[in-house]
Amino acid sequence: MVSTKGRYALRVMIDLAEHGGEGYIPLKEVAERQEISKKYLEIIVKELIKGKMLIGLGGRGGGYKLCRQPEEYSVGEILELMEGSLATVACLSKDATPCSRASTCKTLPMWAEFDKMVHDYFYGKTLEDLL
Repeated sequence: MVSTKGRYALRVMIDLAEHGGEGYIPLKEVAERQEISKKYLEIIVKELIKGKMLIGLGGRGGGYKLCRQPEEYSVGEILELMEGSLATVACLSKDATPCSRASTCKTLPMWAEFDKMVHDYFYGKTLEDLL
């Protein structure tokens, strides 16, 4: 399940993409438009900057803007940055220790197929598509 953190990160990125021609956008404006607590958005924006998705500028005239064009961001990369692995089951996450039952697991192929569909869907969508 995608948490509010992941959903709000997408909303922030979409908002900044919509207003990208205006230079740096103050977080207060994003918070007001999106009706999300500025304090909560500060946490989200900090992670987006750390993940090299946004650029921040402090002081007068400061705010946030995208590092790239909207079509260069996949929904999948944004969600994984905020949520971690999108794997359905622990044994399919990137950092999983090899499962001793993998060779005999009757459900593993189903989970792997489902995870591939989820991955392909989210990585096939861009911010531009959501605009």
